[in-house]
Amino acid sequence: MSIFCRWTILAGIVWSAFLAHAQKPPNPHEVPVMDGEAGPCSVAFTVTDTTGRPVYDARIRVRIEYGFAGVRRLDLEGATNMDGKTQFKGLPKKVRGGVLEFHAMEGKREGAATYDPEKSCGGETESIVLTEK
Repeated sequence: MSIFCRWTILAGIVWSAFLAHAQKPPNPHEVPVMDGEAGPCSVAFTVTDTTGRPVYDARIRVRIEYGFAGVRRLDLEGATNMDGKTQFKGLPKKVRGGVLEFHAMEGKREGAATYDPEKSCGGETESIVLTEK
């Protein structure tokens, strides 16, 4: 088999793989995951409005201070999917102040939730209800 033939076959395989990957639309129900890479804990959120409908693209932010005297800091932000869900993993078990406060916003609506990683480190689901400012 000639070298030209080998390169043609290889190019065809690479092009086929590219097309197969490029044609897959993203799954709007896939839960986005933010990984802080700072510990074993995780928490999932479901963000809704006051009527109970899920909120798409709500931004959830948290500032984490951990380590000796809280000298390590980590800012994370995640967005919700079409079902109002997102997850944060890789959170430290011990944080300064004992609890983390997650703030969610979408447009003029906002809400918050607290999470104690020492008490519930195993990936529980919390709710955040967004209300008008």
